[in-house]
Amino acid sequence: MIHIDTVVTSGLHPPFNKSTIVEHWLLAQANYDQIRDLEPQVAVLGLGATEPHNLHLPYATDTLEGDAVGRAICAEAVARGAKLVLLPTLPFGTQTNMRQLPLAMNLNPSTLLRVVADLVESLVNSGIRKVVLLNMHGGNELKSIVRELFGTCGAHLFICNWWEVLSDVYDSIFDAPEDHAGELETSIALACFPELVAKNPDGTLTADDGAVQSFRFEAMRRGWVKTSRPWHRLTSNTGSGNPHGATCVKGEQALAILVERLAPFLVELSDAELDDVFPF
Repeated sequence: MIHIDTVVTSGLHPPFNKSTIVEHWLLAQANYDQIRDLEPQVAVLGLGATEPHNLHLPYATDTLEGDAVGRAICAEAVARGAKLVLLPTLPFGTQTNMRQLPLAMNLNPSTLLRVVADLVESLVNSGIRKVVLLNMHGGNELKSIVRELFGTCGAHLFICNWWEVLSDVYDSIFDAPEDHAGELETSIALACFPELVAKNPDGTLTADDGAVQSFRFEAMRRGWVKTSRPWHRLTSNTGSGNPHGATCVKGEQALAILVERLAPFLVELSDAELDDVFPF
């Protein structure tokens, strides 16, 4: 049982301490001398996006979140003995429902499949056969990718949609539902890259309230039937979810829970033997 009011964030690893020394497991900043003797058992690949996030968050929000969450969970896992490498977060994802919006940089699902497959091949060539896909963008549908690559790519792939890790405690931290650029994402931004969160002179967010259009069909309003949502019709300024209750403290609480829940998994995965019944 997690008690939100007792979560302590002061001892967490990056992104909270931005002056930290570069670690050997952080591929983007490590050098060859640090990497060649690393022998990681696990690779963590963040999958982000470049897309508008209401009027207050940067286009790179998902990618910056991938870097922040990835560094936090990996730092704790390494501190507990995990042998891993954190790859740079992929900055582009599937944006087919944002085609009418400027500079929403799209990779079609079939393209994303090939990108992931090529990157996994590089990891397998380096002797890494356990890969965690840390997904930061709802448009990246990764289950079909993992199914297609299953048994053929030489590695075992695991998907983590970061927002799902918080689903059972979300209402204990946040007041408004989250879909895109809402209270959760804005709180993470305030905790990790506050200098990129746009505010009015009075300190309030420049964002609107994230209201969305309702479907005309009851079955769709209830979630029984789904479709791809054209974002330029769904939203006023690309935000879906009210961000105005966001705070840095809420973001730190959410990050602490992500670390608490995901770091042990990375340790266990690192230690796990790749036998005939893995991962059972």
